[in-house]
Amino acid sequence: MNTFKKSSYSSTVENCVEICHADDFMSIRDSKNPNSPILHFPPDAYHSFIARIIKETL
Repeated sequence: MNTFKKSSYSSTVENCVEICHADDFMSIRDSKNPNSPILHFPPDAYHSFIARIIKETL
């Protein structure tokens, strides 16, 4: 199984998510609650989502 990683920009007091890269999907979970539900996305959908966040269109 791949390992979840938290951004180096994250601090211990902020709301953050952790990302796990797999061959055929990307997974995201709450860093403060690793037992919470995990969201799985196809890579294209994940990269499109991140691009929209960067452009601040969400």
